[in-house]
Amino acid sequence: MDRLESLALNNQGFVFDPATGNSFTLNHSGMLLVKGLREGLDQGDLATRLADTYTIPLEQARSDVADFIRDLARLGLA
Repeated sequence: MDRLESLALNNQGFVFDPATGNSFTLNHSGMLLVKGLREGLDQGDLATRLADTYTIPLEQARSDVADFIRDLARLGLA
């Protein structure tokens, strides 16, 4: 997750990767997950935080977190 630490992130969800020059936009849940990853939370803790924050079933949150982590890996960020 070292790459996540190097990302420039603002409160509106704009993300800049200085290593590649790429930029991304995250929604609120994506911001929550990136911030949690930067805090060192594991996927289970991330799912719990997501479920609690957005009042969604824990199983759905687990699936969403797994999808998000896969997307980060596809982008070379995880």
